[in-house]
Amino acid sequence: MADVIVDPALPPADARLLRDNRRLLIRARRGWVPDRSGPSLAAAPYWRLGAVCGATVCLGLLLGVGGLGRSLGPLLLVLLAVPLMIVTFVRTETPEGEEAEHERRVHAQAVRHEGRYVLIDDLDEPSRRLLRRAQRAVAAVSQSRVNAEGLLDDVRNAVMLPAQEWEIARLLAKLSGLRARHRQTLSGESTPEVAAVAEPLTKALDSSEHAVLGRVEALERYAANVAEAERAYRARQQIAELRARLHEYEELVAETGADETTTDELTRLTEDADRLDQALRRSVSSAHEAFRYLEPGPPGP
Repeated sequence: MADVIVDPALPPADARLLRDNRRLLIRARRGWVPDRSGPSLAAAPYWRLGAVCGATVCLGLLLGVGGLGRSLGPLLLVLLAVPLMIVTFVRTETPEGEEAEHERRVHAQAVRHEGRYVLIDDLDEPSRRLLRRAQRAVAAVSQSRVNAEGLLDDVRNAVMLPAQEWEIARLLAKLSGLRARHRQTLSGESTPEVAAVAEPLTKALDSSEHAVLGRVEALERYAANVAEAERAYRARQQIAELRARLHEYEELVAETGADETTTDELTRLTEDADRLDQALRRSVSSAHEAFRYLEPGPPGP
């Protein structure tokens, strides 16, 4: 399950970068800023460039002064100039340079999209448990065969389920942060006046948690209905495979002279398949009904 939950409205590339770099996002949360003074890419090793230039100049002087021939000198200079040009104009990336550039990109996206992603580390323990429950429900629906086969509204699931996961994570992050500050303020001794003011605020926090719990439970009810449809779908597939081989069983019974009542039992597969079809339709219908509770209601006045 994801430890970084991202607003589904983010561009896919940005969302993927955030999801894949939880460690750097945690550091950014703690105030880390990458070093921006170094090069984004490691340039060619300039000390080697200087060495090549020096060697070229020295060799040219030696060729001119030593009289090695006017035709040989320019040729050697050209041969030395080829690697010199490569070193000068071709920039190579080193692992250190790539890592530094990657860290700058992640930090920039973290700053740019602050408030549009939630780390599991942002949540207190009760909120973390609630989020994990929501994620398990989302995964159960998304990974089901009935969803993949289009028996559910897979298009709406692909949109609604990530939106539900994000909304739950966002609310839990706000709840965790406010609850931590609330407890810190009330830690230690307090007067009756402070307790009287804090009591309704504490109830507001509890009420908010209960509301988020309702969202999670709605997801779990949907996942339970989908699981029932999944069982009926798999059973129907198994019955279909058995029916496809029914004639082989009947031939074997006839050839071996087995009890004729066995044939009657085999023909009941058709009735079993019909019952499973009905069960599948009922369970899919129940899943659709449960899905309606996940949809956002009409906007208020």
